[in-house]
Amino acid sequence: MSRVLGTTPFRMVLDSSGAGIAHWKHDPLHDVVQPMTHHVIMAYNGTVQRMERRSGRSIVTGTFRPGVVIIIPEGSSSRWDIPKPVDVVQLYLPHASLERVVDEANIATPVDLLERTAQPDPVTSRLLLSAADCLVGNEALDTLFRQQLIDLLATRLLTAHTGSPTTIQPIKGGLAPKTLLRAVERLRSDSDADVSLAALAAEAALSRFHFCRAFKESTGLSPHAWLRQHRLDQAMNMLRDTDVSVMSVAATLGYTSQTAFAASFRKLTGETPSDWRRRMR
Repeated sequence: MSRVLGTTPFRMVLDSSGAGIAHWKHDPLHDVVQPMTHHVIMAYNGTVQRMERRSGRSIVTGTFRPGVVIIIPEGSSSRWDIPKPVDVVQLYLPHASLERVVDEANIATPVDLLERTAQPDPVTSRLLLSAADCLVGNEALDTLFRQQLIDLLATRLLTAHTGSPTTIQPIKGGLAPKTLLRAVERLRSDSDADVSLAALAAEAALSRFHFCRAFKESTGLSPHAWLRQHRLDQAMNMLRDTDVSVMSVAATLGYTSQTAFAASFRKLTGETPSDWRRRMR
């Protein structure tokens, strides 16, 4: 993709499953995208513009605008003519990840991901664009968020962008009390490996798909939202009850910088850590 676009991603993170999320800002494109080894799903975040996509003798025109998605199934190739600069977030999804969700959700229909060109889908678009803000900041939180997001996007693709759209039945029933306690203990751990979605699900003897739904049934929050709230509570306690610097609080809670911590804190509280501390005192 870097060769075709003539640049490197603005931000990019790879997951241990082989999936990846990248934020690209690139110049107009007039080139052929060779067959990919992953499914590529794109959410557009730039100015409205017309574009053209050629696959063999098929020519498709569309309008790039916020709220639309582009899907390139693995193995497909097409020529793109996009006249203006582009701002997109891309998900690289291994076919094995789709098959895993199919197995975990007990879906009987085959996986046949459709090619989409500027297809209106505000749900998928909003989910994917939200990943752009979680490519750096806090390793444990960002990793858990991306893992949940990848599974959620895979589920969404199965229900809205396959040859045989699938209805996934809601999961009823939460985690057993002891299983929930072990999951919470892992989330409270200082080890980033302990809070991976795979580790949490394995500890509960459940698939990732079923664990996330059962955890939310029990707590009212996804694992990522629970951990985010826990880290916020820790930050508030340290800011209110100690004199350690905001930088030290950020480092203790695993943030890559004071700026990343302050942005996360303000997003949840509406205040900077320093302003919140002064008000509390």
